Amino acid sequence: MQTRDPATDAGYTERIAFVVELAEHLHAYGTTAQRLEGAIESVAKRLGLECEPWVNPTGMILAFSDHARPAGESDTTRVIRVGLGDTDLYKLCEVDRIAEDVMAGRVQIAAGREALRALDRPAGWRGKAMQLLGFGMASAAVAGLLRLPWLDIATAGVIGLLIGLLDIVAQKRPRLSEASDALAGLVAGAVAIAVSGFVAPLNLNTVIIASLIVLLPGMALTNAVNELTSRHLVSGTARFAGALTTILKLTIGTAIALSVAGLLGLEPAVRASRPQPDWVVWCALAVGAFAFAVLFRAHRRDYPLVMAAAAGGYLISRYGGEAFGPQAGVFLAALAMTAAGNAYARWVNRPGALIRLPGIIMLVPGSIALRGVISLVQAQDIGAGQDAAMAALNTLMALLAGLLFGNLLVSARRNL
Repeated sequence: MQTRDPATDAGYTERIAFVVELAEHLHAYGTTAQRLEGAIESVAKRLGLECEPWVNPTGMILAFSDHARPAGESDTTRVIRVGLGDTDLYKLCEVDRIAEDVMAGRVQIAAGREALRALDRPAGWRGKAMQLLGFGMASAAVAGLLRLPWLDIATAGVIGLLIGLLDIVAQKRPRLSEASDALAGLVAGAVAIAVSGFVAPLNLNTVIIASLIVLLPGMALTNAVNELTSRHLVSGTARFAGALTTILKLTIGTAIALSVAGLLGLEPAVRASRPQPDWVVWCALAVGAFAFAVLFRAHRRDYPLVMAAAAGGYLISRYGGEAFGPQAGVFLAALAMTAAGNAYARWVNRPGALIRLPGIIMLVPGSIALRGVISLVQAQDIGAGQDAAMAALNTLMALLAGLLFGNLLVSARRNL
């Protein structure tokens, strides 16, 4: 007696609907083009479908056919318009689990679709409060890692909280959302200038960059170049342009704050001071690792893993950089975190993104790029931002090399 397979016994349109729903959710949770396309193809094949996906940061085209039917009879194309994805490790793991259950026949396709739709419930007040806290902790932690004085750390933390509040408010207001990055730069610049002008001198640009750390598109820049090297040219180019646009919007907001301060005759007092001892750096590392676990929306049971990955990537980069140079440290950290993420995915059968993403988040070059553009705008001289631009490029190349060779060192059996 032949055993029936629930995964392929469902109707043709039902199987397509599940793959489309799955693709939309994976895109929403920050999956890059090459990994998303690979995941869609493998799931569709397991459901008895042929699927040719084409993915970009704001849309997808999915062409389906059933190899059991005559050629051309079952051809179906879905064009899907989606928004920019945002990293959500908990929901990414849930989507992966649901897909595995459906492909294994443990869950019917209809039940799988319902489970996917259940993930669309908006976060409650507790989740929003944690995200707000994550913004503040991440900004203060980065300031601590840079050994800034206590006033600078406190200022960065307060600005981070204000930007987190702005982000929550903008989520339900499309017009505000379009300008939220510029408004965040304006808030960061205004508060930092006010503190340095009326309270005490600050490391002004560094405080602004630390307070904006969560909004910096360093991960987007990294993913863009990664997609380009994977020959996903349209997606990589679009993502790269989006990342540069975000940097420009943050810079515009900061430049407006500086210009208004100049018109009002307010001169911010600037100092260059990094007085903090090593114990502050270690505490900041722990706080920062926890903040990124919150901001990446990991499940509580995964907090230790995500925090260990974030701290591990930073420490490898730091000590590797001291031994072999800063770019070599970034390369070693990206190599180790990518290989560890792939190994975790192979052995535990869960998304390697739980290690890979937090492991490289503190290595991304977004802050260096923003510093270069701010310096360029302040000085109105191309040479002022040239050094920062080259540092960002070198960091990006080292990070990309680590990702590529990490995938060679431990191959990824899973696309997530």
